[in-house]
Amino acid sequence: MSSQIVISGAGPNGLLLACELALAGLSPVVLDKLPGPSEEPKANGLVGQVVRQLDMRGLYHAFGGEDGPPQPTHGWMFAGMPLSFLGIENNPMHVLLLPQPRLVRLLEKRARDLGVDIRWGHELTALRQDDDAVTLTVTTTRGDYRMDAPYLVGADGGRSMVRKAVGIDFPGHTSPVVSRIAHVHLPDELLVPGHGYEIPGLGLLPYGVSRWADGSIMLVPLDPERPLLGTIEYGWTPGSADGPMTLDELRASVFRLLGVELPLEAPRKPGAHALRRLDGTNSRQADRYRAGRVLLLGDAAHVHSPMGGPGLNLGMQDAVNLGWKLAAEMNGWAPAGLLDTYESERYPVGERVMMHSKAQLALTAPGPEVSALRELFGELAAKTEVASHLAGLLAGSDVRYDVGDDHRLSGFMVPDLEFDDGRRVADLLQDARGVLVDATGGAATRVAADWRDRVDAVGGDFDGAAAMLIRPDGYVAWAADTFGADDAAALRAALTRWFAT
Repeated sequence: MSSQIVISGAGPNGLLLACELALAGLSPVVLDKLPGPSEEPKANGLVGQVVRQLDMRGLYHAFGGEDGPPQPTHGWMFAGMPLSFLGIENNPMHVLLLPQPRLVRLLEKRARDLGVDIRWGHELTALRQDDDAVTLTVTTTRGDYRMDAPYLVGADGGRSMVRKAVGIDFPGHTSPVVSRIAHVHLPDELLVPGHGYEIPGLGLLPYGVSRWADGSIMLVPLDPERPLLGTIEYGWTPGSADGPMTLDELRASVFRLLGVELPLEAPRKPGAHALRRLDGTNSRQADRYRAGRVLLLGDAAHVHSPMGGPGLNLGMQDAVNLGWKLAAEMNGWAPAGLLDTYESERYPVGERVMMHSKAQLALTAPGPEVSALRELFGELAAKTEVASHLAGLLAGSDVRYDVGDDHRLSGFMVPDLEFDDGRRVADLLQDARGVLVDATGGAATRVAADWRDRVDAVGGDFDGAAAMLIRPDGYVAWAADTFGADDAAALRAALTRWFAT
């Protein structure tokens, strides 16, 4: 049997998983039916804790982050309403603006640099599994071929062939909402720099999300030469729009909402431009993330409204959670049940995203009752404790993993700590190995001596716990403020639980 894990889908989630596996010494194969990386504009950036995880792999600056460690954003949006995170202690919300096509190209390069076998134009068309392997049929323009894999990961999107082939249900809800979005050109003479466009017969159409009587309009100048313009209309049933999306269709949608003609045109710069319709908004989650030797990742496991931009944060954190556990299984040292913690840890995070994305859809719906609810929500969100709660919800930091330790840090992503000598904890995680941070003078390091092949012990002084065990995905598995005999025993138990012996 081949020792190569196969990943179906070369989007951001599948490619990041491949990188994680390669860091652990594996050589995964990535299949994708497309002939090459898609230039279709989709997500426009990364929002939440995944930004810090990229920093932990040394990718934050390479992917366009500013100098220094990632800094939390001062605010964000919820259902088109501005949130302020000023004054929040330990603000977890980070943002890295990065168009998805560029993200895919950067991840593809990193994966190839790590030795990953990426096969564009190779479509997974059939599979069967037994207790020992998954047998795959792959279709190319030159014909079909068969390959065996110890594990298959479906990162093949919301219509996942992998999920359907293994019989995993995808329950959920389809909201009767039609969304349209496109890159457009608007007349330069209508531009109000920094604010939006002055539209004849209407007034200012502001940047951001604006709610109108029958729906919402989004205007985002990520690229000033071709701002993104989108509409959301409620009360339409799925199947109400046929054929490919057109600019005339977007013009008509804008007119229904604003009551005036918007002088929009196709972008004048060359390149691939967004032009798509989402007919019905799905909020669905797979009833399980694993069936034998097949696992689901990203949109194959969950789909939701794009409001708030949680998609890549959710899917790419799935990848970092799964990567080290699947690698441990392949490298022969995984403790019993480690791979099952992928679902038990990530499923509740997916549920939280379903909840808040549907809540945002509800809060942008038309009607005076919703207007009153938005006014009340705005009053509540202005309170620091509520803003802090929303920041944790949107960042994905409000779900605590069950790691078997009740220290205040355990189960959460490690704080962005800095040692007295200037080193940062994030710098210690670039190889995707476990890390024991030891400020005890070496006592904790001696306890962990038997795990040195998979856990790096690092001494140093910092403002925090006396010792801390960090998993490869950046989450704290154990910590202690002192280090006596009981703490040493608890550390051994944590090392055994997550890294075996």
